[in-house]
Amino acid sequence: MIEPSDAGATATTERRRIRVTGTVQGVGFRPFVYRTATRLGLAGSVSNDAAGVIVEAEGPRVALDALLTALAQEPPPLARVVSVTSERLPATGRRGFVVAPSSSAGRVDVPVPADVGPCDACLAELYDPTDRRFRYPFINCTDCGPRYTITHRIPYDRAWTSMAGFTMCTPCQAEYDDPADRRFHAQPNACPTCGPQLELTTPAGAVLARAGAALDATVDRLLAGEVVAVKGVGGYHLAVLAGDEAAVARLRRRKARDDKPFAVLVADRAAAERLVELDDEAARSLRAPARPIVLARRRDPAEVADAVAPGLVELGVMLAPSPLHDLLVREVGRPLVLTSGNRHDEPIAHIDADAHERLAALNDAVLRHDRAIHIRCDDSVLRAGVDGGLQPVRRSRGLAPAPLRLPVGSRRRVLAVGGELKSTIAVATGRQVVLSHHLGDLEHPATYRAFLQAVDHLLAIQEISPEVVAHDLHPEYLSTKFALELDVEHRAVQHHHAHIASCLAEHGEQGPVIGIAFDGLGWGTDGTAWGGELLVCNLDTFERAGHLLPVPMPGGAAAVREPWRMAVSWGLQALGHDRVGEVVGPLDDRWPAVRAVAASGRALPTSSAGRLFDAVAALLGVRSRVSYEGQAAIELEALARSVPVDAVRGGRAGTVTVRTEADGLVLDPSELIRQLVAWSGAGGEPADIAAWFHDELAEGTVEAATRVAGDHGLDTAALSGGVFQNARLTELVAGGLRRAGLRVLIHRLVPPNDGGLSLGQAAIASR
Repeated sequence: MIEPSDAGATATTERRRIRVTGTVQGVGFRPFVYRTATRLGLAGSVSNDAAGVIVEAEGPRVALDALLTALAQEPPPLARVVSVTSERLPATGRRGFVVAPSSSAGRVDVPVPADVGPCDACLAELYDPTDRRFRYPFINCTDCGPRYTITHRIPYDRAWTSMAGFTMCTPCQAEYDDPADRRFHAQPNACPTCGPQLELTTPAGAVLARAGAALDATVDRLLAGEVVAVKGVGGYHLAVLAGDEAAVARLRRRKARDDKPFAVLVADRAAAERLVELDDEAARSLRAPARPIVLARRRDPAEVADAVAPGLVELGVMLAPSPLHDLLVREVGRPLVLTSGNRHDEPIAHIDADAHERLAALNDAVLRHDRAIHIRCDDSVLRAGVDGGLQPVRRSRGLAPAPLRLPVGSRRRVLAVGGELKSTIAVATGRQVVLSHHLGDLEHPATYRAFLQAVDHLLAIQEISPEVVAHDLHPEYLSTKFALELDVEHRAVQHHHAHIASCLAEHGEQGPVIGIAFDGLGWGTDGTAWGGELLVCNLDTFERAGHLLPVPMPGGAAAVREPWRMAVSWGLQALGHDRVGEVVGPLDDRWPAVRAVAASGRALPTSSAGRLFDAVAALLGVRSRVSYEGQAAIELEALARSVPVDAVRGGRAGTVTVRTEADGLVLDPSELIRQLVAWSGAGGEPADIAAWFHDELAEGTVEAATRVAGDHGLDTAALSGGVFQNARLTELVAGGLRRAGLRVLIHRLVPPNDGGLSLGQAAIASR
């Protein structure tokens, strides 16, 4: 216990027991309470327990009221207070205020704090030659440093983290014990004498240099154009000079990553703004404690290699997520490519032995350290300029596992296991739902093992056993198969209902709404592949009120990898059997066989908006085959965004018809495809045609959605699904709906893609 100066009782003394819940551990909350209570002349104690923070305070009523106000309205920067409650107890006349030991009794009901980038105070010390932590790559304090990725269990105390094996030296221990110090109970607290150390090794693991010499040698290697694997906060990165065309190309060859863009690490906002255009919100997010990658429109020219983000109008930039990264980018003096340390489609490496095994062929050297990463965690990604704001593309390091609030509390403990691609899981108890970090695509065995670890870890740190497991309808998803093996109640949730529910949940709403769910593929209740849906739904039920015209998906999963197949299907629908060959013949010699499959009725029908984008990308010569998921649609949008929204010229309007059929409204873009082919064949500019396609699809979508909303008396629309990562389409659809008098909900906290499915599943199953 820490005993400060006394605070005596008076004749008007009262005593209160105060409970604070939310993200209040690992964020400097106890020293904040200590300093506030001492300043107010209160006696008592503050401690952590499994549910949050407990304060027992005794003193004048006015001082106690001031403490309650401060707890609710003036918490530390990283804290997220959910509730402050108090009860009156008999006064004891005790003296002094203490920070009491944590209690681990009871079921955990407090979130693990997310990892935090270096704060300004620590960066100042990092570059101060007189400071004992000068150039120490693991400098941290209560306001910054690793959290989630080093935590084994709650309460968040050093004994339950990867720092347990490092015994603090006397100066570090003194800081840790002093509630007036900003390193009071900073669990990763360390210095060069007692903390983690760097090692530079060969790809196979032979040590080349240690500590400061390892840092110096790494800088030299990066400047020479080498690829270095760098152990970060949530796993290994691969780093190389972003402006070195040959070095970036070499990294692409080694990773077998032909086109998928790389992120770029920069030293500060000024360096970022030499590469991309940032508004104030994007700039704030770049500097936020989460240190996400921010996707923003690239400047022309941007001083990075063309191979960093080929064919795209945006570039992902980030500031250093750790002091080590800050040292590297500043001492190199140039932007660095910083991409996940993995081979194609595998999860990021985070264990040293695994990194040396899996990354040996990808790097020229490895910069590692001896602080273990307990949970791998990819970088978070936010996209700027989506309907005037930021939207998550990937919610991971720095953002996960920060809890979200459900619109209505769950009466049961729920585990939601998400989908197959961009997988996340979620655990819901009461009003709180905790989403995992981004896991990846479960079809890869290593990612599936990471999924199993994430389930175990999230349940362990929440100390719950689920009573119900929510999963996707698709019977072949590995997450579905896992869920069905659990000996608990199962709740199957339709894919697109989960998408819309995730949007509702993050906005704290229950519906009903008109939900527009546009994505790649999701299993429908009729056994076909949905993906262009208009749903009237709330958190309980949904009705399929409309959809995109279904067409065959020849080759099944092959059609996702080869968009020309969907061009054959949509060409057959729009142009007929005899004319389709004129258009799709140049795309692939196999087109006659694919046409036969599409015409036979044997191919699975799909209403997918994502597959429509694929078809158009192939028809315009943008992309016939993809090397990563969504590539054709991403490049089609990039082409369209080169044309200002108010400058689209030359195309006919009203080419998406909306008609009523037995199963609801049908959006039929057949005429759109016919006109697109004719315009392209007449020598039209692909960028103009791509922009016009976005306009026309948005106009038809708005028409159909407003008709459904009017028929059902709805005043709110929710947009979700991976296609609504498309900023241009989102802006056009949202703007049209607002002009029609509807309120529009879009994603701001979780991704619209399948990374948000687990939230929607949890919200539905909680009901």
